[in-house]
Formats: sequence, structure tokens, C-alpha cells
Amino acid sequence: MEFVKASKIVTFKTGKLDSNAAVEGGKYPFFTCSQTTYEINSYAFDTECVLLAGNNASAIFPLKYYKGKFNAYQRTYVIEPIDATRLTIKYLYFFLRPFLKSFEQQATGATTKFLTIKILNNVDVALPKFEIQQKIAAILSAYDDLIENNKRRIALLEKMAEEIYREWFVRLRFPRHEKVKVVKGVPEGWEEKRFGAFCLLQRGHDLPDSKVEPGPYPVAASTSIKTYHNQFKAKPPVITTGRSGSLGTVLFINEKTWPLNTCLYVKDFCGNSCYLIYYTLKNMGLENFNAGAGVPTLNRNHLNGIPLVVPPKALQDRFDAVIAPIFKQQEALLKQNSNLTQTRDSLLPRLISGKLSVENLDIQFPPGMEGNLTPPILPLC
Repeated sequence: MEFVKASKIVTFKTGKLDSNAAVEGGKYPFFTCSQTTYEINSYAFDTECVLLAGNNASAIFPLKYYKGKFNAYQRTYVIEPIDATRLTIKYLYFFLRPFLKSFEQQATGATTKFLTIKILNNVDVALPKFEIQQKIAAILSAYDDLIENNKRRIALLEKMAEEIYREWFVRLRFPRHEKVKVVKGVPEGWEEKRFGAFCLLQRGHDLPDSKVEPGPYPVAASTSIKTYHNQFKAKPPVITTGRSGSLGTVLFINEKTWPLNTCLYVKDFCGNSCYLIYYTLKNMGLENFNAGAGVPTLNRNHLNGIPLVVPPKALQDRFDAVIAPIFKQQEALLKQNSNLTQTRDSLLPRLISGKLSVENLDIQFPPGMEGNLTPPILPLC
């Protein structure tokens, strides 16, 4: 296996734009140092490359692959091969993935962490034969394609479920609605309540980073799962929303969870459907309930006083019967993605090191290595 310094086989360019140059609905991708890919109406690059963030306050440097026209922020590295017959850029993308943790440790700077060109130039790139690079990239791309396809399916299922909620409980076109009398804009049998009587929200629990011990239980922050711990504070279903720092994101977690103190979570469903509560919270515009001066904060007292009309239990049960199977499909896809990710990440070092040989593996390469590939079944040892 040949190892070559990155400076000998790739070029590192950067974009020219400020990060605020993004245009909503723009024609081309705009890559910054964020995990999110934005849009813009002009392009400065038309190539196949790896994109790597050059700075980040948390020393997290997103790594992406792209082929086509795009633009880039002035601290985003655009990495291209010097000799495209010697290095497959998609292979380089996968090769660099394990280095991201090392980049976090090597980054310089106090407030903002910088990934310098010196650090990148000194990376020793394992360079197997060109056709081996292609096979490795094709195998790992197949896993990525399946994972992305599942993510799209999960998003469609979520959109479907939320649209059913809006049809039934916002537009009031629930099953047999035409048979129900409406009195002062409220369907007969529905109850007027304050939000505090609809469900009980509780502040999450303190858990300093130094106290986290690896385990199976997700730790929910204000917008996402932050890490995993060996203890939990809430039993499923767990519904959380941001309390401090970031507002508006609502999570549904169907497993034992530790909600952090930056969250509020549903302590008591008050006999109501967990799905109805979840979508009600999602559609309340919680980001507008900021009661903090410096740090955005959700005021529970304000929230608890908001009036609602709550559908009868029979209609909630009917809603559950429709929504629960959708959530089960989502959970199955999430589990499948977890398995695919673990397998892909286990294969990555073995493929690149040559411990798992692909030399005699027959792979049909579609143009540009695009399309849905079925990952070959490979031994993990």
C-alpha cells in the first residue's frame, strides 16, 4: 500500500464569498462551514470534489462530496485531485471521514477553531490501485445511497402524518365531520381547555458532560439527540422541545430518554394521544414564544395559558390507529439506517487498509458511480 502526502496528490482551493451570501431558492448549492447546504444564484465552481469546512466554533468540520456547479464560502476547502487518473475523488471522500475526529483535535484557535492548510497537506493518504479505489468508493457509496433513500422515505412519512393531523384538527375535516354540528366554530363534543390542562410540560434534567457515561439511552438536547447515557429520566413515548438556547424543534423519541435541562418534555399526557400532543406542539410556532433577553427561553406559564379545543377521546383513538403504523414504519427505517451505518463504518477501515480485499470483486460501475447499488455481502473479519 502506497502512502502519499495530500499536498502531492490534491489541490486545496477556497470559495470567495461571505457565509451570508446564501439566497433562499437559489439555483446552485452554496457550501459553507455548516452541516446545512444552502442555495445561491451564481456559481464559481463546476467540478467533482470534496468539500471540507475550514472553521467552526465547535471544531466540527462537515465533509461533503459534490459533482456539478456550486459556490463556496471563503473558509470552505474545495479539494480536487491533481491527477484524476491516479486518485478517485469519491475514494478520497470516504478516506477522509475517519480523520474528522483527528481534525477536531488538531484545529487551532480559541473562540473559533481553524483547520489550517498545513494540517491538511500533511495527511498521509493511502493510495491503492486506481481500480481498487473505484471499487471501494462504489461499495461505500451503495450504503450511503440506501441510507439517503431511507431518510427521504422517513421525511415523506413524517409529512404524510403531519398532513393528516392538519386535515383533521386544523381544517376540521376529520372523518364524518359533515355529521357533526359546529357551535361557535367548535365541533360538538370537543372541549375548550388551556394548554396546561392538555398536557404537563416539565423542565429537563441536569447532566454535565463530565457525568455522561456511555450507555443505550439517548440524551435529548433542545434540537436533537446529543449523546447516549447509561441512565434515563423519562419513559417512552418521550416528546421534547427546546426550553433554552434554541426554540421550536419538537422531538418524538420512542425509547427511554434523558431529557436535558435545555428541554421541556411531556411529563403527563393527561389522557390525550401522544401523537396529537406531538403535532399540536409542532404546529404552535413555539419559536415565537421567546421570553428571554439574551438567551431564547420558552415561558411555560405563557404556553400553559393558551386556549385549545381538544377532540373527544374516540376521535383521538381513531387518529392513533392511523398514525401509529406510520410511526412504526419510520422506526423500522431508522433501525435499518442504524444497521447500514454500523456496517458501512465497520467496512471502511478494512477496505481502505486492504484487510478486506475487493480486487477480485466484480462490480458494475454506473456512469459517475451514480444510481442505487446493492452493497455486496462482505465478511467483517
